[in-house]
Amino acid sequence: EVQLQASGGGLVQGGGSLRLSCVASGFTFDDYAIGWFRQVPGKEQEGVSCISGSDGSTYYTDSVKGRFTMSSDNAKNTVYLQMNNLRPEDTAVYYCAADSVIICSDYIEAGEGMDYWGKGTQVTVSS
Repeated sequence: EVQLQASGGGLVQGGGSLRLSCVASGFTFDDYAIGWFRQVPGKEQEGVSCISGSDGSTYYTDSVKGRFTMSSDNAKNTVYLQMNNLRPEDTAVYYCAADSVIICSDYIEAGEGMDYWGKGTQVTVSS
């Protein structure tokens, strides 16, 4: 059974940093891509970033480029999202998701579509 568990959210002032973690189980990490998505009530879900388990390549939505960095520790089946210079508009529930694909950018562009989803973690950025 595929399971994903996100953690690391919290309350931070604008300009601050947080690191989200997503622990995955039930599949071979190298064969999957992991993505981060975020949801604000009343707005469409947005793709944030993803990483390919096969080669570690990453993809980011434009609004987080240069501020967010995604990485993975395949030995721990864990991916991280380091979020720096946070802005109030980054406030959302963040979800990690997985799919058995190599190229994951399409899912980030679409903001949806990955097969497996974990529960979210709330990130709140105060102004």
